[in-house]
Amino acid sequence: MLSEYSISAMGLLFLKTADIATKILLMEQVFIKRKLTQDLSLILLAPINNFLPYMGLVIYPILIYLSIS
Repeated sequence: MLSEYSISAMGLLFLKTADIATKILLMEQVFIKRKLTQDLSLILLAPINNFLPYMGLVIYPILIYLSIS
């Protein structure tokens, strides 16, 4: 409402919605159904780079700034 429906605000909302939906679907498949494809199990066992958890600290403030301005 504050950003008057700008393209950046809608993009940020879409990214967060897709992020949360993906996490919910993965948790359901791994913990509730306990069915994993071979590709998904390889991805979950792959090591994560050191910078990946901190990437959101850089990307989301920039997107929030763009959506408000």
